[in-house]
Amino acid sequence: MTTNKYDNIPVEKFQFAKRVDLHHDSKFDTKPVTYFQGAFKRFCKNKGAVVAAIVIAVLVLFAIIAPFCTPYTPAYYDTVYAAARPKNNLFLETDFWDGCRVKETSYEACLRDYAMGLETGREVIKDYEYTVSADGKVFTYRYDTYYGVGFGKYRVISEEEYADIQRYQNETGRQVLYPTVHIKYRDTVDLRDNTIAQQDKDNANIYYKTKIEHNKTVMVLNSEGDIEPNYWALAEGEKSGLAAPYDSKRIDGDGYTETVKKMDQDGNITEEEVTYYYVYGRKVDGGVEVRAEYYEYYTYLHTQKYQDGISEPYFLFGTTTSGKDIFSCLANGARFSFIFAIVVAIVNLVVGAIWGSISGYFGGKIDLCMERFAEILGSVPTMIVITLLKYHMGSTSHIWVLFISFFATGWIGMAGTTRMQFYRFKNQEYVLAARTLGASDARIMFKHIFPNGLGTLVTRCALVIPSMIYTETNLSYLGIINLEAGNITSVGTLIAAGQQALMVAPYVALFPCVFLVLLMLSFNLFGNGLRDAFNPSLRGSED
Repeated sequence: MTTNKYDNIPVEKFQFAKRVDLHHDSKFDTKPVTYFQGAFKRFCKNKGAVVAAIVIAVLVLFAIIAPFCTPYTPAYYDTVYAAARPKNNLFLETDFWDGCRVKETSYEACLRDYAMGLETGREVIKDYEYTVSADGKVFTYRYDTYYGVGFGKYRVISEEEYADIQRYQNETGRQVLYPTVHIKYRDTVDLRDNTIAQQDKDNANIYYKTKIEHNKTVMVLNSEGDIEPNYWALAEGEKSGLAAPYDSKRIDGDGYTETVKKMDQDGNITEEEVTYYYVYGRKVDGGVEVRAEYYEYYTYLHTQKYQDGISEPYFLFGTTTSGKDIFSCLANGARFSFIFAIVVAIVNLVVGAIWGSISGYFGGKIDLCMERFAEILGSVPTMIVITLLKYHMGSTSHIWVLFISFFATGWIGMAGTTRMQFYRFKNQEYVLAARTLGASDARIMFKHIFPNGLGTLVTRCALVIPSMIYTETNLSYLGIINLEAGNITSVGTLIAAGQQALMVAPYVALFPCVFLVLLMLSFNLFGNGLRDAFNPSLRGSED
């Protein structure tokens, strides 16, 4: 190859370059994209992760807002309304979510439910519609679990409350107290006049004429086949030491008149119109025995006596077999689970990230000692840790036991993930360049290496949250940890209560199970989306 030498170049060979021939780097028309902007674009491309994020947001909002949208608390319960069906006022005209259940029963039981609604004017049998089996023995209808409690048992209330209920009835026009049945038909010493069996003597739903057959209370219909009331009535002006005074709203038919034949001193028989009034309370030791329709009595108690914001029995998700409101229990349990899991995850992330960063960056003997310690601690089963803490801290809240047991070994997995990421990136060229330029170890660790492993760490942290909720749910479901104290409850406790009533009230387990399934699936998809979004190798793929 020969080399050409140009010593003397003529001047005329030179000429000025034209501006059109000059090439410069063109100016970018687009705005620069930051790390998090690119991550957000990549996340939005994953439709499954977006849907999962929306579901998680809905569940979180439910846990935050729902406890303030109901007057009930997890500590509240009412055994009268045990296993009340879910009720939504928007669905009252349908056969779904209307507070009713399908009831299959005999003619006698159907007649008793009909009689209860006939007295109070409430549709215990929805729309008064029923079907009869081919053999005529089984009656099927939708039974209202709110109105169906009826009167329950005879109640003994104080004279002050008896007077206050009368005031409440006069002011609101709502009927709480109903006429009572004379004690002679319910409970006499010689049982001679009894028309109600002993096992039913306190049953306040029986207000009609009955008889005893084979030691059972049987309804007696009149000649026209109708139900005939058997209220205790006193003639106008008649006094009774057992009848409590009553001056309030009366039911229809009260104050009826009858023609009574009387014989005077001369033996002449005369007819006289006598007005009779029903007795609404019987004096007993300790107060007044009354028949109170529980639906209205419930409203009176909460609006007048307790004044706790409850206006009437209304349970959106129904109640458990112990009478707890499922909606409030699930909302408070979900809120506790989210707060607990997030706090534990953050603590484990901070401790694990610091531990793993030091171990992975420095390596050598430091890494060896730290890893052996973590392995020894991690080899202890979580269940053993919980059991030991539970026995050692017996008087301490189970929340602290659960927190310490989750933290004791929970940070080890986060530390291992951080260590792996530091081993992956610490020998890259940009780390060597930073070290050459004099960057400190702390700056290299948390400015150059840690952000590159952030995607994996965030993904793992996101998956730790549902894992902790699932573990906490399992422990409370199995009864190992009892979180049901005061206004604190757990989703696992609700599922355990639902399992015991699976045959009679499957909805008790339905709502907490749906919450748990949505939570686990959504966090799984959400974690996959975060993994791809924070992966630096995918930067630019969103264009």
